[in-house]
Amino acid sequence: MELRTIKTFQTIVRLGSFQQAAEVLLYSQPTITMHIKKLESDLGVKLLKRDSKKIQLTEAGRIFHQRADLLLREHEALSSTLTDLAQGEAGLVRIGVSEPTASNRIPGILSSFRERNPKIQVSVHIGDPKRLHRLLVDEMIDFAVCAFPQTTVDTVFEPLLVEEMALLLYDTHPLSSRKEVKLQELRSESFLLTSASCPIRIWIDLALTEKLGGAYTGTEINNINSHKYFVQSKLGISIVPVVTTLHPVAGTLVKTIADLKEGPEVGILTKRHASLGLASEKMIQQIKTMTRGTPIRTKMA
Repeated sequence: MELRTIKTFQTIVRLGSFQQAAEVLLYSQPTITMHIKKLESDLGVKLLKRDSKKIQLTEAGRIFHQRADLLLREHEALSSTLTDLAQGEAGLVRIGVSEPTASNRIPGILSSFRERNPKIQVSVHIGDPKRLHRLLVDEMIDFAVCAFPQTTVDTVFEPLLVEEMALLLYDTHPLSSRKEVKLQELRSESFLLTSASCPIRIWIDLALTEKLGGAYTGTEINNINSHKYFVQSKLGISIVPVVTTLHPVAGTLVKTIADLKEGPEVGILTKRHASLGLASEKMIQQIKTMTRGTPIRTKMA
């Protein structure tokens, strides 16, 4: 059953004439007749009967006529969707994102992307780089935006930016009046830390071990974006990416750390030798455009 024969049938029914249908469709009348014979042959039923010059629908013809419009509309919609997909105008992009990028960068990027690409659907999975690496290898996501993972045998990491780091204090802390502090001055402090596998935690532990040895204690708070609320409650201090402090809470202060201004790299993680769809490529380009070369800055107290 060919779509052109269905279109011919529907046009004949709408106009009530083989001749008028031929004129509208730019076919010869014998071609129109051939289309109907082929359609009836394909379906195995009679669709039309002619009484003199009047065209009438058989019972099968009435049923087919009712359903054929829906069939044609579905075909047109499917063709349009496949064309959009081939051109990168439609599709599903599955992104993995780690914090703090998931909460502080991706929402604005996705908002801009959706305005320009309303037909592309986006699915976001938030997790740590280790988890995102596994999802990527298992092809559960198309790519990830995260800090540099420790395992990269099956993946490719393209850096976008380096996290700018700062010290987050409560406003009554002894160092609250200082504009800048050094790590050595944080000896015996109680720190709020993310999970042991978090690249930010690994970065901070290395720096604190180098400067303080073991002279500090830590409370593990997995979500880096929540640290400011624990600092507000004076449960400790935290070394955090500056991007997490752009919306400060009352009772907290952000200080420059003289000897730890930069943290881990954040970038695009893709599966090695994988072929991404055009929609994913467009999303990656949007992320690069809105992150690379635009370091996050905030006013330090």
